[in-house]
Amino acid sequence: MPDRVAYSLGIDTGGTFTDVVLLDGERRVTASAKSLTTRFDLAQGIASALDQLPQDLLQQVTLVSLSTTLTTNSVVEGKGSPVCVLLAGYDALQVKSSGLIDLLGSDAIVRLPGGHDAGGIATEALDETASRAAIAQHMARVSAFAISATFGVRNPAHEVQLRAWVQEMCDVPVTCGHELASSLGAPRRAMTAALNARMIFHVKALIDSVQRTLAARAIDAPLMVVQGDGSLINVASALRRPVNTVLSGPAASVLGACALSGLHNAVVADMGGTTTDIAVVRNGLPELSFDGAMVGNWRPMVEAVKVYAVGLGGDSEVRLHGGEGLTIGPRRVVPLSLLAHQHPHILAALERQQHETPHASQMRFAQRLHADAALLARLNDDELFAWETMAKGPVDLEWANMENRALARAIARLERKGLAIYTGFTPSDAAHVLGLSSHWSTAGATLAARIWARQMRHMYGLGTWKTGDAMGPAQDVVAKVVDTICQKLIEAGLNDAGQMNETSAGKVAALLTTMAKSGAQTAQAGSSAVFQLQFSPSMPLVGVGAPATSYYPAVAQALGVGLQLPPHAEVANAVGAVLGQVSQRVHITLTQPARGVFKVFTAQGPQDFGDLPSAVAHAQQLAGDEALARALAAGAQTADVVFTQRNNSVDNDIDGNVFFEAVVTATASGAPRRKAASTQ
Repeated sequence: MPDRVAYSLGIDTGGTFTDVVLLDGERRVTASAKSLTTRFDLAQGIASALDQLPQDLLQQVTLVSLSTTLTTNSVVEGKGSPVCVLLAGYDALQVKSSGLIDLLGSDAIVRLPGGHDAGGIATEALDETASRAAIAQHMARVSAFAISATFGVRNPAHEVQLRAWVQEMCDVPVTCGHELASSLGAPRRAMTAALNARMIFHVKALIDSVQRTLAARAIDAPLMVVQGDGSLINVASALRRPVNTVLSGPAASVLGACALSGLHNAVVADMGGTTTDIAVVRNGLPELSFDGAMVGNWRPMVEAVKVYAVGLGGDSEVRLHGGEGLTIGPRRVVPLSLLAHQHPHILAALERQQHETPHASQMRFAQRLHADAALLARLNDDELFAWETMAKGPVDLEWANMENRALARAIARLERKGLAIYTGFTPSDAAHVLGLSSHWSTAGATLAARIWARQMRHMYGLGTWKTGDAMGPAQDVVAKVVDTICQKLIEAGLNDAGQMNETSAGKVAALLTTMAKSGAQTAQAGSSAVFQLQFSPSMPLVGVGAPATSYYPAVAQALGVGLQLPPHAEVANAVGAVLGQVSQRVHITLTQPARGVFKVFTAQGPQDFGDLPSAVAHAQQLAGDEALARALAAGAQTADVVFTQRNNSVDNDIDGNVFFEAVVTATASGAPRRKAASTQ
């Protein structure tokens, strides 16, 4: 009998690199490759990576799975497509606490009459005239609509009606809060819906690029996408709920790190171009955050791997920030070493700038980042001219500020809109100066280090480096990266211990980092100390990601923690992308608003029952059917359903056990459908 051959193809598209990997039937890495992510045309970077794999094996692929940090990066950096948020029943305080004004600006937010109370009863009727007017005003200028109504999870009728009016009036994607989250908390649910709407364009562009690239190579296999909880969904599901991919890359990296290291208990740290993602793994599984994971400054209502996603990566800008001194990130820029590698002619400008009087425009070049039709349609003439100018190559902002200020100002607006990206001095540049990396232009990195050091000294009074010194500034930047990673690891540890939330942990982590580093140094010197702070020896650090070898050995030494850099660590995300299962969870809430009345909140509105067992049985039936349907629709071959229930009740001497509320959860899980394997 001929052997059946089945390969899995994992693809991870990050802010800097696109990684691909082929796994055989035993989940062993057969081949892997990396290529620069081409943000303006993602298909180019994906194709370049795939072309490095054995082409004959690509024809035997039965499953393709995609993870990405592009959605994570967009949240951390505060970038995204223009959207309009329709809020029914919200007051001004709720809008302010949601963070939507900071995220989108007040012009993108429309408050409308409507909404329900906690019992699912309408508090005010929808105003059709006002709603249609708001839709008409925004529909030609946005890439998507987001809709949220107060207590929409208790009765989604107003969200459903607003969505119907949007779909009737225009062909623009629309997303509703009740489809994304089941928890109360109208402000966070509105923010989650807005983030989801902002990502639709970006996720669609990525999926389209992957599909075109696969088709050009006759790779005919189901395409799955990794969600933030590590589970898989098919393309159609990903486009409906792209916010669930916010932590796609981090989730895939955790799964990949566990598989590659063979460890079941560890702290996983994945450093990419834009973010560093930290997760704690026990018994081979990362902990899930059902209340939403922290992504930059936002906590969307998505069930995801519990990670610290912080704006610290190889491409993070090194800059002076207020009274904090030298900081790294969260803004991503193009490293000068990379720009000089791709456009060697800019070395002449850097050579000249290192001898000039320092000013802010030095080392600044601008490039197109990506095309967004909705954003491009809103550009004025100066911005369109800047857009076309950047099509010819990187624009030297020093030149633009002296010769064409209108062009420089227009480029600045394009950068704020997320259409353009600047260059800057980064940890990747520092690593090239020190010889920790060598894949891009060391000459460009060295010139950038000298110019940056002169800027810091003469413009801000920071540093004591000698003129022309590149090594000293680079060493200080690498030391700052190491110190920041150490601090974030300790913050994650404090949060994991349940002692502090992110805000509180951040306030004391700097002190604890100093103590931990001091304790490690004392132990290495063979001395004893009255008090020592150290990581558990049973929880080693697993470092993955392209820059892992540049920074994590120093981090492990500073903290006195065990370190493993597994083989293929640089493509851990792509490995993890094909290891998940399809899994869909549905939550249904039921309450007892009055003795003997049990209310089940369904997608069709609240339903009343006379006893708790009947209410629970109905909730399980609805949740189970919906979870199974979602799992099959998301690409599962078959699925098993498991129920859990979380009760809120109290016991007292007078009334006995008093039931207040319960959440019934149905989880349907199964392996993804594959293409039938070929035979040899």
